Amino acid sequence: MKGGEEREQERLLQDQAMENAVGILLRTGVLVAGAITFLGGMLYLARHGGEHFSYEIFRGEPADLRSPRGILAGLPSLQARSLIQFGLLVLIATPVLRVLLSVAAFARERDLLYVGITIIVLTILALSLFGVVP
Repeated sequence: MKGGEEREQERLLQDQAMENAVGILLRTGVLVAGAITFLGGMLYLARHGGEHFSYEIFRGEPADLRSPRGILAGLPSLQARSLIQFGLLVLIATPVLRVLLSVAAFARERDLLYVGITIIVLTILALSLFGVVP
């Protein structure tokens, strides 16, 4: 019976390692996203802090900041708005990466039920991010 106890202990250690990895991923993602967004905000204020804006007419983000490609294009030149948007993209990507990590962990454990459930969650996330599901 000792073999069964050892396997159970090993499974518990693997579960704990998975929880630790997920925690590190989420904390790192949020901290990196916050740092990038903060840097972009500081650059924006340094360059445009003294400007006066008219709030009578709403002006949304420029077209080049509405797609990942446009956001990435502004990063090499340290465009403040691109940095802010990129920080938000990193923040959005963090839970998606968590779900991907969970799929890999469940697959490694050969837990097909949870692999299937997690893939369904990942599919719903992807469809929502790309505007297919309202």
